[in-house]
Amino acid sequence: VLIGARVVVGLGIGLTSVAVPMYISETSPPARRGALVSLYQFAITIGILVATLVDEAFVDVSDGWRWDLGLAVVAAGVLALGMAGAPESPRYLVEHGMSERARGVLAGLLPADEVDGTLRDIQTQISTESRGSWRDLLAPSLRAMLIVGVVMAAVQQFTGINTVIYYDVDIFERAGIVDASGAIWAAVAVALANVFSTLIAIRYVDRLGRRPLLMLGLGGMAISLVVLGGAFLFEGDVASTLSIVSLMAYVICFAFSLGPIVWVLISEIYPQAVRGQAMSFATMVNWASNLLVALTFLTLLDTLGESATFWLYAGICVLAIVFVYTKVPETKGKTLEQIAADTA
Repeated sequence: VLIGARVVVGLGIGLTSVAVPMYISETSPPARRGALVSLYQFAITIGILVATLVDEAFVDVSDGWRWDLGLAVVAAGVLALGMAGAPESPRYLVEHGMSERARGVLAGLLPADEVDGTLRDIQTQISTESRGSWRDLLAPSLRAMLIVGVVMAAVQQFTGINTVIYYDVDIFERAGIVDASGAIWAAVAVALANVFSTLIAIRYVDRLGRRPLLMLGLGGMAISLVVLGGAFLFEGDVASTLSIVSLMAYVICFAFSLGPIVWVLISEIYPQAVRGQAMSFATMVNWASNLLVALTFLTLLDTLGESATFWLYAGICVLAIVFVYTKVPETKGKTLEQIAADTA
């Protein structure tokens, strides 16, 4: 029953992982799109924090895991109710021949003097494109951006973030915090850092741009992972404190860079005709990478040791900096149609 239910939950999360950032991107003004899509990741961090607090509340309760799992229905219910009254994406409406409805939606999203121009841009792009298919993802004009989206989706996981989220209690216990409750409260502190640091991206992603935040965050992650790996070479209170501080610094740097900005990028760099397929593929790679990292983390700890494992993730961060610098376009302040034209 648990496995079957987990599969159903996974299907739901897979669908929303594609639909939510794409929907926000298509209904956001260009000047605020990065911040609004980043709210998706912000909501995820709040969910992680709440889940950690629920774990602490039921850590000593018999069968407390039932509450841990069952209370998640509250979040699902809030999302379902919230979407019930939400308007359809104007780009979807134009694509399906409902331009007047699209005009009405745009009128509620943009200043009055921008509605007609935005609608014309959407109509022009859609009229010059055929309806996309999965095969179209291999077209030469899309190949570069498909690679960018897939690589960034994989990097978000291969830099190790979900090993921290899934196994932070284990990491803290390995670092010398042996009390289970104490390790959970350390995990709560990490989750809080994750929440509040995402606000940095929300505030600055449309001011500084995507690339600067990505490179700054990846650099901080690499340094933090190197320090974290070094902390495991020693014992005592200093090593334990250093492991907590470096782990929190790593999460903070992830939270204002890779965490939200990967979702921003993959929701905006593809043309309308194939946006759904391209985002679906990138999101599939993201979750497959998540699974691979989760399955291998404990094995890496046992075979390579804690230090080498975190240094491996640091090396991936360094490679990611090079990739962002050489391949990832800056999309700050551009409409989705301008981005599609620039990256074609």
